[in-house]
Amino acid sequence: MKLDFQKERYLFLTDDTGKLDKDTLFLKTAQNSVYYEKLSPKPAAISVQELIDHWELAPMKVVGVTGTNGKTTVTAAIYSFLLDLGEKPALQGTRGLFAQDDRIEEKSMTTPSILETLHNMKQTRDLGCNYFIMEVSSHAIHQERIEGLKFALKVHTNVTSDHLDYHGTVEEYRRVKSLFFADESPKLLNKDDIKNITYNPVGAQSYGVDEPATFKVQAFSLINGITAGIRYLKEEATFHSPMVGLFNLFNLMAAIGAVQMLTGRSIKEICEVVEYFAGVSGRMEVVSRDPLVIVDFAHTADGMYQVLEAMKDRDISVVFGAGGNRDREKRPRMGAVAGRYANKIYVTSDNPRDEVPEMILEDILVGLHGKENVTATPDRRLAIKMALDALEKDEVLLILGKGDEDYQEIKGVKHHFDDREVVRQLLSEQLETSG
Repeated sequence: MKLDFQKERYLFLTDDTGKLDKDTLFLKTAQNSVYYEKLSPKPAAISVQELIDHWELAPMKVVGVTGTNGKTTVTAAIYSFLLDLGEKPALQGTRGLFAQDDRIEEKSMTTPSILETLHNMKQTRDLGCNYFIMEVSSHAIHQERIEGLKFALKVHTNVTSDHLDYHGTVEEYRRVKSLFFADESPKLLNKDDIKNITYNPVGAQSYGVDEPATFKVQAFSLINGITAGIRYLKEEATFHSPMVGLFNLFNLMAAIGAVQMLTGRSIKEICEVVEYFAGVSGRMEVVSRDPLVIVDFAHTADGMYQVLEAMKDRDISVVFGAGGNRDREKRPRMGAVAGRYANKIYVTSDNPRDEVPEMILEDILVGLHGKENVTATPDRRLAIKMALDALEKDEVLLILGKGDEDYQEIKGVKHHFDDREVVRQLLSEQLETSG
């Protein structure tokens, strides 16, 4: 990355040794210092802390959300609640960069380089934002892509099993996630998932549905959305949300607790704006109501469990796959979760990347051994078509794994493919045929 940058005689700033010249200052980071040390002669450099001071970013309240599932929804909910309460938040994550009501940039990495994050903070601060809400991935924690950031609040959603292709073991994955909560920063932890991490208790508060917690659900209903009564210290309040599923109750509780800790506002005042947040594109997104078709990003066994458990009162048909060049161990587990909940199962390609799609399907099918009503095809469009054609009244079709992604990555090439577009097109064709 190379940016316009005015400091002393320099015109540009970069964190890439390959983009250095006499007019460019180098940002030395934990990630690139090994490359910097090999340079001779050494170019002029600035540290992350010096850049934070130069851009006067310290006054921004940085909020980091980490977990296997829920990061995107929780950060978006915090952002939405703050906006509706008259605050001036910015949001960075997989969906892009947002400042108050505007989208500044399109989709990006979950957690980009520290230079990009600091640049995004500067852009949004210059637009008047005083909160910077960001998703924090396990890769970013391990690679120190969040170095130098002083977090006003750190939020934990859940830690199950993911990215084992990178971390190697579940234990190592949990260890890395736990590093985020090792300091004395204010933190908000999921009490129902607390066993999966270690943390510094200084500054820690919690939210929970089953377990006793600082922010505690008293009672709830998942009929026609989510309605819940909650308690915080001596305060009690009720909220309603159009979102669906028990896991979204946890996501909303994380966001409510976070906003209270950040602003000090009453729980009742925060709960009044919850209903205006309808969720995130591609996360339990209702593409059709008749028939009921829902698209979700769930791409791990736990993510699938959360989604399927949320719809267990209906007959379920599910389309899903698993990404190539990623954790192979999760594939049979994903199959097993589908087999536990769904009446009809369509195993297909996700983003096969450099792997042979049929081999990925074979890995998933191990977890579905002996199950009936299982169809496997690497053609994702065909899988969706077959699922729609066989869908009966009162069944729900869940199409999982890609959410709002609008491409399929095959052999290094991204081909346009959007589950939601495919569903709408196929349903339109069905109508024309029946008409």
